[in-house]
Amino acid sequence: MNQRVAPTPLEQIMVSSSTFLKPLSQLAGRKYALGATLLIAISGLLSACSGGGKRPDPAPLAANVPLIGVKQAWVSRIGEVPAGAAPAVVGNTVVVAAADGTVAAIDALSGRDIWRSSVGGAVATGAGTDGKLVAVITRGNEVVTLEAGKQLWKAKLPAQAFTAPFVAGARVFVLLADRSVHAFDGATGRKLWAQQRPSEPLVLSKAGTILAVGDTLVVGLGGRLVGLNPANGSIRWEAPIASPRGTNDVERLVDLVGITSRIGDVVCARAFQAAVGCVNAARGTVLWNRPANGQEGIHGDSNLLFGTEADGKLIAWRRSDGQPAWQTDRLLYRNLSAPLVVGRSVVVGDSAGNLHMLSREDGSPLNRLTTDGSAIVGNPVLAGDALVAVTKSGSVFGFRPE
Repeated sequence: MNQRVAPTPLEQIMVSSSTFLKPLSQLAGRKYALGATLLIAISGLLSACSGGGKRPDPAPLAANVPLIGVKQAWVSRIGEVPAGAAPAVVGNTVVVAAADGTVAAIDALSGRDIWRSSVGGAVATGAGTDGKLVAVITRGNEVVTLEAGKQLWKAKLPAQAFTAPFVAGARVFVLLADRSVHAFDGATGRKLWAQQRPSEPLVLSKAGTILAVGDTLVVGLGGRLVGLNPANGSIRWEAPIASPRGTNDVERLVDLVGITSRIGDVVCARAFQAAVGCVNAARGTVLWNRPANGQEGIHGDSNLLFGTEADGKLIAWRRSDGQPAWQTDRLLYRNLSAPLVVGRSVVVGDSAGNLHMLSREDGSPLNRLTTDGSAIVGNPVLAGDALVAVTKSGSVFGFRPE
């Protein structure tokens, strides 16, 4: 661990403990009891690996020379959103959940609300939707499901969650921080099954990985992609993207995070500050994995994968074998979001509210879009022909080609 990494943001780590713990620097050589999962603040968790030090200033931005025409089409206000909560998209509908419990379905063509509602309590995750049902998870550990803006049902969960529910096949699937997966009937909220894996002392308070590939529910559990039977939760296969390493709980922390890139049966994912890799989800086999030091999910096309590293590098890997194709240092230390492939560009957001459009061929700049000056949350998404991004202050921006 001699590579320089950005300090891990506060509140990205969960710890199992019977009491609130002292900072990790004070825990060396001490034992602590395991118990209920509680949040602690860890400052510069991984900076000790490189000797610590002040984080470098963000790389200065060159003058914007737009080589592709994109303009702001609309903006909507939702309120401050949960950390890392990306908007959910089905067709031309964008669903966004605010931390205060407001949930809005927005028409990406006009930016107007299709409906807006409240779940009656603070929200911990982004929203999941299949276009009909919308589900979120509250800070009171309840999954709440809406239909056309009206609450359909809610159910109590046994642990916290940081990952938006996944809604598919008239069911709502929930991935919890204790690495358990729960399935509910979408119409009634009746619990159908639960799959529990052994919990570990530390897990990330970041959105994890959950999606469907054919008739398999694919979830990230620790450093593995795991294929589950959606009918009963039984495990069909496990494929490691990264394995725990190191001599203590912090160094051995490994979790899959954020969005994935799926082409056919192949799913590519990131393990937090450890690796990126691709798995054939039909067979449950690892195609390749490669060390990588990022904190956000990845995206790609049939030829390349794209990911942002903790220090702000944007890297492209060949999808076929994981070999690096190119990288750019233009955006160092700008706290980049996960990328999004749109046409001939790769779009990443930064902590100053910019959306950088870079060539997916070589990373050269194509355009830079501005929002409200607060950080881009989660990752930008594509809804119809609109590029949509949500800011930390709670504005939803829609951009469209000129």
